[in-house]
Formats: sequence, structure tokens, C-alpha cells
Amino acid sequence: MERPMLSRTGLRAALAAVAALGLTATTVLPAAAFTDQEKAELGPLIRDYLLKNPEVLQEAIAVLEKRQGEAEAQARAKTLASIKPKVFDSPRGVVIGNPKGNVTLVEFFDYNCGYCKHTLSDINALVKNNPNLRVVLREFPVLGPGSVEAAQVAVAVRMVAPDKYKAFHDALLSGRGQADRARALAAAKEVGIDVAQLQKQATSPELNATLDESMEIAQALGLNGTPSFVIGDEVIVGAVGLEKLQEAVTKNGKTAAN
Repeated sequence: MERPMLSRTGLRAALAAVAALGLTATTVLPAAAFTDQEKAELGPLIRDYLLKNPEVLQEAIAVLEKRQGEAEAQARAKTLASIKPKVFDSPRGVVIGNPKGNVTLVEFFDYNCGYCKHTLSDINALVKNNPNLRVVLREFPVLGPGSVEAAQVAVAVRMVAPDKYKAFHDALLSGRGQADRARALAAAKEVGIDVAQLQKQATSPELNATLDESMEIAQALGLNGTPSFVIGDEVIVGAVGLEKLQEAVTKNGKTAAN
């Protein structure tokens, strides 16, 4: 069944409506093609057309959001290419899984992030099910002073007892209540770390240097929340679930093998 053809006025109104949404209709019908009288009539025409055809707005917004998302992904990929060593290989990230794995997943997390708590089991499952997966954990405390305190203790754990970092990480992230210095130290004690040794690191410049590095990377990649992930040349934002993370690991594993 053929679609009815728009009148010249209707077509112009549709194109103007799309142009008003920031799309590229003007490349089809430049503004110079409108007469002064037509320009004066466009406001009511656009309103009338959109009221009668509201689906145009939905379609235009969907196209705009897709284009914006693609542009953001391209910009992130370009930035990531320039800072890959810092993202994937900095000694300030804690490596779990296979240290020599051919696929690396970097997680930015906050100990007070509820979504990060839910994602903990996903990360553990990924490590268990993917023997060639290398995971880098990066403290990214964005949820207030308590988060910063907990992250500073975590950095101290990495410095004093790196072999017990994962046990500490799981204990604190799976615990209830607000994470802060006191809860972080309690979690460290729970897994057998000498708290006195951690407290000696309280004034170490390395604590803030580590967190500053994570912040710099996050800002460069446009990350503004947790959890966020980097794998290959892709940035994944949010608690997307085990299935999507596994898809990313599998895809990058195939790329690494080729």
C-alpha cells in the first residue's frame, strides 16, 4: 500500500520540525529555500504537524540519541587509545584472575555503591568461568567522604598485604551498612590483615595518588558513576549484568586470538 504524499507545506513543516530537533533536515532543504512568508508561518505549521504526527518526535529523538551515543563511544575509544597503558597496566590497579590473561577487564567501583555490591558476584563468576581473564580493580570513590576513607584503606591493603586484597575487597563490598574508615579497617582485621600496619600508611602520598589516577582516567573517559568497566576499546557503564559482561569478554577473547 502506497503512502499518501505530503503536500509541499506539509513536507516543509516536517523538515522544519526535524531541523528544530537538531537533526540534518536542512541538508535536504536549506533554510534559504524558505520565503520570508513561509518562515513566518513555520511556527504554527510545526506545532500543528507535530500534534497530528507525534510519532515524528519519538523517531527524531531516537535518531538523535543514537547519534549522540555513537559520537560518545567514538570519542571514548579515541581517548582510551591514548591512555591504554595507564588504564590496563598501572601498578595502582589490583589484578585478580589470571595475571597473564589475554583479556583484561577493568572495573571502577565504590564501596558504598549498591550496584557494585550486586556486581561482585558477576565479577567472581567471570573469573571462575574464564581462565584467561585478567581483572583490574580500581577504587573510584564518588559517593562521599566515607567512600574516600574506605578506598584509602583499600589502597593501604594493596600496599601492605596485596595477597589479601581480594578477601578484604569481598568482605567490605558484601558487608552491610555505610563503608568508611572504621568499617574498612574492621573488614581488614576480619581477613587477617595487621591493622596497625595499615594505619602506618595513613599519611602515605600513595593513597591519594592512586585515587587521583582513577579520577583522571574516569574524567578522560567520561565516567560519572559506578560500576563502570573498560574492556578492549569499549567502555561499559552501569551494572549491566553477567550476561553482557560475558559477551564482552568472549568478544575480546576472540579478537585476542586472531
